[in-house]
Amino acid sequence: MPEKPQRYHVSSAVVVTRPDAADSVAAALAVMEGVEIFAVQDGKIVVVIEGRTSGQLGAVLSEISGLPGVFAANMVFEHAEDEEAFGDERRTDAA
Repeated sequence: MPEKPQRYHVSSAVVVTRPDAADSVAAALAVMEGVEIFAVQDGKIVVVIEGRTSGQLGAVLSEISGLPGVFAANMVFEHAEDEEAFGDERRTDAA
């Protein structure tokens, strides 16, 4: 029986911080596994969170919410697909 493909989950989130805490929150986010910072401006930080399950993404978002200086961390978008759907780097949709 073929092995079921792994699911890959990705979400974006906006983290709202105290303006004076944005740098320290960004530093904490930068070392979190599966978190990538895309923008920091006026106490708002846009991040992308990656993981194997939706629950894992939620746990990371909860961890972010608990960081000192964070007012809110809100998921904006979530997407999931099988890893095999993007595993062939040489595939083109034009063919």
